[in-house]
Amino acid sequence: MPVKPVSEWAINNGSQTGESLVPSLVKAASAEVERSPAPVKDTNRVPALDFTKGALVLIMVLYHWMNYFIIANGSVYKYLRFLTPSFIFITGFLISNVYRAKYDIGGMRVASRLVTRGLKLIGIVLVLNVLENSVLVKGFEIRKVSEVSSGRALLSYLTGTSPVAFAVLIPIAYLLIFSAGLLPAAKAHRSVLNIVCAITVACALVSDLMSLQSGYLQIFSLGMLGVSTGCIAITRINNVVRHVSPVIAAYVLYLMALTWWNDSYALQVPGVCLSLAIIYRLGLENTAPPRIYSLVVLLGRYSLFAYIVQIVILQILRKTLRPFGLGADVGITAFFAAATLTIISVGLTDYARRRVSGVNRLYNVVFS
Repeated sequence: MPVKPVSEWAINNGSQTGESLVPSLVKAASAEVERSPAPVKDTNRVPALDFTKGALVLIMVLYHWMNYFIIANGSVYKYLRFLTPSFIFITGFLISNVYRAKYDIGGMRVASRLVTRGLKLIGIVLVLNVLENSVLVKGFEIRKVSEVSSGRALLSYLTGTSPVAFAVLIPIAYLLIFSAGLLPAAKAHRSVLNIVCAITVACALVSDLMSLQSGYLQIFSLGMLGVSTGCIAITRINNVVRHVSPVIAAYVLYLMALTWWNDSYALQVPGVCLSLAIIYRLGLENTAPPRIYSLVVLLGRYSLFAYIVQIVILQILRKTLRPFGLGADVGITAFFAAATLTIISVGLTDYARRRVSGVNRLYNVVFS
């Protein structure tokens, strides 16, 4: 499930021109996005995929806002369970759809990059958990390593047997590292990725049916499902998602099943695939207003950074707004502020990367 975090607020003060501050900030950020090229152009980027990741970031802000300002637990959350596995599914998709082709040219350099990125994610989670247990951020309401006994802390951190903050990044890291070892085998035997996917999904399904504690297994298996799906040509995927009626009909059936039965791994698999198919098609058709579309794509390009930043923002807003109670006005303000501040943070980071080489280098060291 998505990491428990955070809160948000929205600013509704009017400017001198009568326009509210929030739309002004969003408008300014989107204008900056449209004016300037990316610091480093990547011809392999697919705007529809970036749009999908950006939309997931915004949906996660909604999830966390609900968690802190509406209700901490409830049946409504089973309809959002696709969020966390969707991120790792897309990561797996990119591994096979982009990195596998690069491996044919770059060989072990590509595998080394996957391992490096995986280790960076593990390091990021470790640093963030250490910071959250420090005096400077004491009182933040994210699950912490300190809640686990010292003897089990490292094991919990590495296996997912107990919750830690930003835990979703750990199975993503494992997927990157594991895939680096699979690429040489996949080059020799194309069916390797599909076979490994089938094995991991089957193991996750059995563990769920037997109610066994699987740690990261289920979410990791969905990442492998993404790896397997990424072996399909992007043009074929585009043709499939453009058949709107079957996709919508299947999604409605999925929602009905989710309503009648408790959420399970067996339902999570089609839920992730269908939810991503619908969001991806919206990005593929590009029917949203240009500024909105460019902002969502920008969020997708910075999805890891945006994920971390929105948690920090929501935590700060939660603590800041707590003295004002949890009324509807505070909740609505929190929601719009969290979404807006996340967008602004990403926009400012992108702006700084374009104009300050040191910022760009630091970002690449940490997140690339």
